[in-house]
Amino acid sequence: MPIDGYVASEFEPVIDAFALNFDERGEVGAAVCVYLDGEPVVDLWGGLADATVGLPWRDDTLVLVYSATKGVTAICGSLLVQRGALDPDARVASLWPEFAEHGKDDVMVGQVFSHQAGLPYVEGEFTLEESLSWQPMVDALASQAPIWEPGTKHGYHMRTYGWLAGEIIRRADPQHRSVGTVLRDDVAKPRDIDFFIGLPESLEPRVARLVPPKTDLRKALNALGGDLLLARVFSNPGGHFNYDDMWNTRALHAPELPSSNGIGNARGLARLYASCVGEVDGRDRLLDAATVACATEERASGKDEVLLVDQSYGFGFMLGRAFGAANPPTAFGHAGAGGSLAFADPDTGLAFAYVMNDLRFDPNGDPRSEELVRAVYRALEPGS
Repeated sequence: MPIDGYVASEFEPVIDAFALNFDERGEVGAAVCVYLDGEPVVDLWGGLADATVGLPWRDDTLVLVYSATKGVTAICGSLLVQRGALDPDARVASLWPEFAEHGKDDVMVGQVFSHQAGLPYVEGEFTLEESLSWQPMVDALASQAPIWEPGTKHGYHMRTYGWLAGEIIRRADPQHRSVGTVLRDDVAKPRDIDFFIGLPESLEPRVARLVPPKTDLRKALNALGGDLLLARVFSNPGGHFNYDDMWNTRALHAPELPSSNGIGNARGLARLYASCVGEVDGRDRLLDAATVACATEERASGKDEVLLVDQSYGFGFMLGRAFGAANPPTAFGHAGAGGSLAFADPDTGLAFAYVMNDLRFDPNGDPRSEELVRAVYRALEPGS
């Protein structure tokens, strides 16, 4: 499979690891990008953006990255923290009074961003249209009771994270802008970053077609019984959601789902995370060192009540090896369903992003991204 792009000489082994994903692991289409000390050292792409028509992956191909979006949302939240508009230790109800219903008056902003709020699903029956609309979702979450005492446990708020964190950001922002607007105006456009939460229709032709997994995950989880919290969270709200062709539609690309439907490329994600740990193109850091230290302070760790595995969360970020076996312990970022991965490593000044369109769900981890990360860090070793 032809591979295109650029690699600095010391990172040439990353080309081999990327090629092996196609040659031995059945990769369809993908891209990987690495920044080191504010400079791109790896920027590769290859394969097919749309396997149904043989459309090649190009340098400007975009792809939906599922929960890697959460890390981008966390960056927008951290930017407001840095500006003094948002306090992780403030009560959510101080910004969003309606949220105080059913004993939620003492829930802290940081607890919401670290999946401790006890609101991993939206209660009630909703149409798909309502489930993709902002106000019905935030109103429902504000009015419902948590399923555990906030702050006592953590459990992955798979989709509700986006509405909860997004509404907090909207209310904290002096102009009351949505996450997607903050991202576009304050982060992406000024720094030449291709990443969108709420994709403009004009960019649809650049979006790669996702290849759904062969296993129907919603059906498989439901077969395990109604008591499994993950099964309820997975398809919520309304039981409408699954990793299938619904995510290849304009209906899923257009709205703002700050947990789930960010669309961009590896170059944009790596550039974004690089700007969180250093200067890029001579521009000041997006997030200063104190803000990154606050954002990456561990707020929740141990067994996740939804995912049923150990997890570690900061202020919206996954931390260390909890979201990638090959990650360095100092990594902060987020993985996405199907295999996408993006993070920064403050200790080395490195930022990494891998995106793809063939969705895989391996409980033992995704070897495609892990081998790429290993190749990158081997290149950093003395004498390599």
